[in-house]
Amino acid sequence: MQVRNSSSNFGVVSVAIHWLVAVAVFGLFGLGYWMVDLSYYDDWYRTGPDIHRSIGILLLLVMLFRLVWRLFNPLPRALPSHSRLEVLAAHGAHSLLYVLIFVAMASGYLISTADGSSISVFNWFDVPSVTGQIKGMEDTAGLVHYWSTWALVVLAGVHGLAAVKHHLIDRDDTLRRMLGSGRRQS
Repeated sequence: MQVRNSSSNFGVVSVAIHWLVAVAVFGLFGLGYWMVDLSYYDDWYRTGPDIHRSIGILLLLVMLFRLVWRLFNPLPRALPSHSRLEVLAAHGAHSLLYVLIFVAMASGYLISTADGSSISVFNWFDVPSVTGQIKGMEDTAGLVHYWSTWALVVLAGVHGLAAVKHHLIDRDDTLRRMLGSGRRQS
């Protein structure tokens, strides 16, 4: 498998980043969903959010790298069997996925730094607050974070179902290309 994207297939870097982001997004969503019900006396009351924030910051770094990588590695062209509507829908969905990921990360950052404190990333480095203390920002950012993450996982689920539809019903190489296995042998 090639490192860079070709005109017909994704390279190993694009495939690895895609699946890393997918696992991180669903993992962060699951952790976030679970940790909101933790009580103050639960052992994970502080640990869960610390892990959530740390992975979120690392995901931001991966997404920034992904954007740069994508600038220098054009996407493979659409499969000839895809209709114009499918191509437009795919581009729209991918764009919206990117926007929702960045909105979720920005709002999560604002929740965590609303009191002026920094975010420690696994005690490796700290990300400082750029806003200082802003009254009410945590609540507003919390609502944005809540709805953007729900929209993100729903759209990611639809995205996954579309890939499965292409694989099982259309029997084309859409999913195979993102798994890094190349073209179907006929």
